[in-house]
Amino acid sequence: MEHFIEFKNVSFRYSEDQPWVLDDVSFKVKANEWLAIIGHNGSGKSTIAKLMNGLLIPQQGEILVSGMQVNESTIWEIRRLVGMVFQNPDNQFVGTTVKDDVAFGMENHGFPREEMVERIQESLDAVGMTDYAGHEPHRLSGGQKQRVAIASVMAVSPKLIILDEATAMLDPKGRKEIMNTVRNVQQQRDLSMITITHDLHEVVRAERVIVMNKGKVWLEGEPRKIFEKKEALREIGLDTPFITKLTSELRNEGLDIQREPLNHQELLEELWTLHSKM
Repeated sequence: MEHFIEFKNVSFRYSEDQPWVLDDVSFKVKANEWLAIIGHNGSGKSTIAKLMNGLLIPQQGEILVSGMQVNESTIWEIRRLVGMVFQNPDNQFVGTTVKDDVAFGMENHGFPREEMVERIQESLDAVGMTDYAGHEPHRLSGGQKQRVAIASVMAVSPKLIILDEATAMLDPKGRKEIMNTVRNVQQQRDLSMITITHDLHEVVRAERVIVMNKGKVWLEGEPRKIFEKKEALREIGLDTPFITKLTSELRNEGLDIQREPLNHQELLEELWTLHSKM
């Protein structure tokens, strides 16, 4: 299936006396794609994640997951296909040990015990937490907790993983390790991945970006195209990567940098190309 997720004219609000959090939102997520969703607080990012997972149901429009409409009758199948990792992993832990926690979701979905044992091992291997199977989740470090949360989601073999500010509580090293882990798992298992984040380092690694503003899809495209619109992003309260800012300053100094670099290596390549022409 070309598109795994489809939002069709979706509107949502938390009560009738409140404004729409999402207002006529439409977009698609391809199979095996890494999509980043960004926007200022209150722009509707986390609401989108909860709608995809069936935690919320839209008042208007429809959401399709793998061709199925998200509604009360499809919620459990949807949640098997769409796994979520939240900002605070402590809110997801239910087991007394790491192994128990990874098993919990499979128990809810009625997996046979023999298959559960195999999947626990595979999931912990994938995130590098096999040696911690007997540990208490709450005694782990922040990065280790998120790895366990990811393993718990992975165990039920979803087709899409949503990370809702999942690295926000980690230091830069921890964020990098978690994103590398998730990226490796995504590529190994051909998953779609959606990151809802304020971390611009995560955004530039995605294949596509959706910018939300006031409950609407404000901009959509590849990271390079998105960050070319620096002034427009700043006007709606969003930052741009340091490399983008540095490139802008270098252009102001007269350097004819053609494309928009997304990382240090790309900027160095652009500068070396300019130097070679001198």
